[in-house]
Amino acid sequence: MIRSTLGLAALALSTACAAAPGTSAPADALSKPRADLGPRPAFLVDEMRDGALKTQLQQCSKRGSFSARDFSIGHRGAPLQFPEHTRESYIAAARMGAGIVECDVTFTKDKELVCRHAQNDLHTTTNILATPLAAKCTKTFTPASFDAAGNLVTPAAAECRTSDITLAEFKTLRGKMDASNPRARTVQEYLGGTANWRTDLYSHSGTLMTHDESIALIRSLGAKFTPELKAPEVAMPFDGDYTQEKYASQMLRAYKDAGIPARDVFAQSFSLADILYWVRTEPEFAAQAVYLEDRYETSGLHPAKPETWKPTMAELKAQGVKILAPPIAMMLALNDKREIVPSEYAKAAKAAGLDLIGWSLERDGPLDRGGGFYHKSIKAAIDRDGDTLTVLDVLAQQVGVRGMFSDWPATTTFYASCMGMK
Repeated sequence: MIRSTLGLAALALSTACAAAPGTSAPADALSKPRADLGPRPAFLVDEMRDGALKTQLQQCSKRGSFSARDFSIGHRGAPLQFPEHTRESYIAAARMGAGIVECDVTFTKDKELVCRHAQNDLHTTTNILATPLAAKCTKTFTPASFDAAGNLVTPAAAECRTSDITLAEFKTLRGKMDASNPRARTVQEYLGGTANWRTDLYSHSGTLMTHDESIALIRSLGAKFTPELKAPEVAMPFDGDYTQEKYASQMLRAYKDAGIPARDVFAQSFSLADILYWVRTEPEFAAQAVYLEDRYETSGLHPAKPETWKPTMAELKAQGVKILAPPIAMMLALNDKREIVPSEYAKAAKAAGLDLIGWSLERDGPLDRGGGFYHKSIKAAIDRDGDTLTVLDVLAQQVGVRGMFSDWPATTTFYASCMGMK
C-alpha cells in the first residue's frame, strides 16, 4: 500500500490494535503495509452505543499504526466516494488498508476483459451517453415522460453494454459514480442522481481499467485479488464460439500469465456452474474460489428455513465449494431480546465446514435511517451509524466470517487491526 495524501485522510487516525493499554502493537502489524484511515472509523466509534466494544475501539483508536488486513476487502474499490472499478477507487481502497481488492470482470465486443460491475451498466457508471459511443448502445437514451400534472409516467432509460463496444472504445470513457436520474429529460440530467450520502467530489476523473491493468495496479499496491466473473447479458456462446467456459478460463489465465500465485486470488461467481468448472479445471484457484449467494432471488432460499437450501450446505461442501459469500442480512438475525445474532443459515454453513465472506458493509446508506437491503433482517436493532461496527463485530466474532467486503475499507481495516485479525 502507499500512504494516503487524500484530503479526506488529513485527519487520519493514528492507530491500531486490540492490545490492552500499555502494551505494544501486535507483531504482525510490523510486517503489513501501513494504512491511512481518515476520520470515518473514529466517527463511527463515537456514534456507537456505550458499552465494552465501544470502549475497546476507543482505546484502539488512540494507539499505534493501522495496517492492511486481508479481512478488509475493497468492494469495487472504495465506491462510497470514488467511482467504482476505477484506478482512483482501487488506489483509495489500498490506501485504506484493503488487503484484497475486487475487479468485477466482464468482456467487450472484441472479447477483452474489463472491470465493470455488470456487462450492462455503462450508462450509469460512465459518461458513455455524453459521447459519440452512445449511438452504439443496446438502448439509446429515452427521456422521462410526465402527465399534465407533472407526475412521472415513464422513467428515463438507457442500456449500454461493454459488449456493445471494443476495448479501445471502452478506454476512451470516464468512470463516474454509479447513479442515474429517472426523471431526467436530458442526457446530462440522467447522468446525475448520485445519492446524497455519497459524493461527486472525486467523480471527475474516473480512469476505467482493463482486467490486466487491474492486476498490475493491485499487485503494485501490495494487495491480493478477488475477481468476479460477471454473468453475461448477451447469449452465450457470444459471437459464435466464445463460451462461458472460455470466459471463465480467460479470467484465471490472466493471473497465471502475470505470475500471480493462486493463493493470492479469490475468484468469485454467482454461478455454481462456474465454481464447479474451476473445481474440475483449476483446482489450485478453486481451493479458495468464492460462491456468491443469490439463491434468495433465484430459488426462494430463506435463511431460517433449511428446506429451502438447495443444494444443502453439506452438498455444496461435497461438490468442492470452500467459501460461501452471502449478503450481510442472510447471516444475521434477531433473538427474542432484539439482539443481533448469527442466522440459522450462517450457523449451518460453518457447521458444514464452509468459510464465509460477507457483502457489503456501508453499501445501503446511513444506518441512522435503518439501513436498507443489507440490514433488512436486523432492521429493528439498527438506529445509528455506529451500529456499523456492532454489526461487523457480530459478523467477525459470532458468525466467524473470514473477510468482509466494504464500500469504505477504512472501516473494516480499523476493526480488523484493532482485533488483531489477519
